[in-house]
Amino acid sequence: MNTKTDTSKLPTKKPRLALFIATAGGLGYFPKAPGTLGSLAGLALAVAVVPLWLGLSLFTDLHLKFGIWRSVDVVLAIQVAVTLLIAGLGVWSANRASEFWHIKDPQRVVIDEVSGQHLTLLLGCAVPVWWRVPEHWGQTVYTPLGAASWSSPFNWKYLLLGFLLFRLFDIWKPAPARQAESLPGGWGIMTDDWVAGIYAGIGLWLARAAGL
Repeated sequence: MNTKTDTSKLPTKKPRLALFIATAGGLGYFPKAPGTLGSLAGLALAVAVVPLWLGLSLFTDLHLKFGIWRSVDVVLAIQVAVTLLIAGLGVWSANRASEFWHIKDPQRVVIDEVSGQHLTLLLGCAVPVWWRVPEHWGQTVYTPLGAASWSSPFNWKYLLLGFLLFRLFDIWKPAPARQAESLPGGWGIMTDDWVAGIYAGIGLWLARAAGL
């Protein structure tokens, strides 16, 4: 008599935290264009860094430790940290979601779009156009939408173009994005969007260099 348990038929405990992250707080469950919503979340994440830091500085001494007179570009440092954090959480959560739903690349997983879109804006705006005079958003008289670094403000043109370029490359998936989908687990889900983000970031940087 075979008493060995078939573990493949046992119920799998729902990884709630992983699914929450993988679906970008539930955006992935929307029936229409969840990837577009994920991209918008990545855009909002990039924009939110400066207001959050400025707000936090009002109640702490962060502005004294990391003020603009220091050598550290705190805005850029935070954006890079966010990029790495979302990438790491994305690989982990996407892998858990894929295993739970038994689908290699579930449509409901949109953390890859969040990560790729954020990467687009970071590369497209933070990399300096070295032959131009930097535009420090702190010296302007208006409240900026946000910034990728202290000398790289976002404006509606950068945000719109960065969004459109990333969606284009994410759908098109030029090499090696398509090939990256064959990577195992969460790496395959995330890497193709990073490739799309790099392509889109280069396009955005070229537009800035051309005077956009």
